[in-house]
Amino acid sequence: MAEGLGVPFIVIDELWLGFLLGGQVERNAKELQEFLDHPVVETLPLDLAVAQNYAEIVAALRRAGKPMPTNDVWIAASAARAGATVVTFDAHFRDISRVASLVLGPAGPWPK
Repeated sequence: MAEGLGVPFIVIDELWLGFLLGGQVERNAKELQEFLDHPVVETLPLDLAVAQNYAEIVAALRRAGKPMPTNDVWIAASAARAGATVVTFDAHFRDISRVASLVLGPAGPWPK
């Protein structure tokens, strides 16, 4: 059982982009703020340690020939900085050795 839920700033950015492109901005923004205000939710900031994690993850992925979307690498770098597990539907997070991932899908979770 998780003690808390960390949300990287890059995820908030992606959500806001979806709000702006998809409509219902005010309703979605209100619901997001209520979620972020919950006591177990923590926003994970971008800082120098996250930037270093990002560079190291990108370098490792390039050496392995496994490119990944930029925002997903920022998410992984933020999770690595926080010592957190990434919970996702994107299986390519399994390619990042620096961070644990829990990939969800139709048949259930598959831990890394």
